[in-house]
Amino acid sequence: MKEFLLIICAYLIGSIPTALIISKKYFGIDIRDYGSGNMGATNTFRVLGKKYGTIVMCIDILKGMCAVGLFYFMPYYLHNVNSLDKTNFMIGLGLASVIGHVFPIWASFKGGKGVATLFGMIIAIQPIIAISCVTVFLVVLYLTRFVSLSSILAGIMLPVSVLWIWNEHEILYRAFALLVAALIILTHQKNIGKLLRGVESQIPILKHRDRRKNRNK
Repeated sequence: MKEFLLIICAYLIGSIPTALIISKKYFGIDIRDYGSGNMGATNTFRVLGKKYGTIVMCIDILKGMCAVGLFYFMPYYLHNVNSLDKTNFMIGLGLASVIGHVFPIWASFKGGKGVATLFGMIIAIQPIIAISCVTVFLVVLYLTRFVSLSSILAGIMLPVSVLWIWNEHEILYRAFALLVAALIILTHQKNIGKLLRGVESQIPILKHRDRRKNRNK
């Protein structure tokens, strides 16, 4: 029963509509009425700029980390069960927060794509693997300024890290990594189409780098 209540709490944490709160408080708008209509960090970068996009991304990552952190309210899992059961429960908490972000009860079940919250969840469960995914995300973002492409490649990096680089043996963790990559690709289908057509929006960062490039041409 306590596990169920903690999973509900994890869902409610994930449901906190960060982008919606910031867009209404500081701009008097509903972020979902602009850009891609998505309530996530990518659309916030696009519509509100890098400052607020960064804030939303960091808070959404923290949502995933805090949700998994609810695990520590269960001493039974801390002291009396094997590592597989612990990992399963942590994954359950993290997935509940991601579902909350995608379908937030506080925002009419219309949220974001859950990538930042998912990364927060992975950081809390397996920080070394999370670092490899975040590194891919930041490198691709620096080179291209496409958050969607960065998210897709970082998502693909998860099963690559789990299955081959770190060779995790737990079957559920392997299945989870593959499922995450598939879900990220699935939820970014529109972005993939825009990338292929060359019409995907770039986020407004690294402008000084672009100005230097243009001056050197």
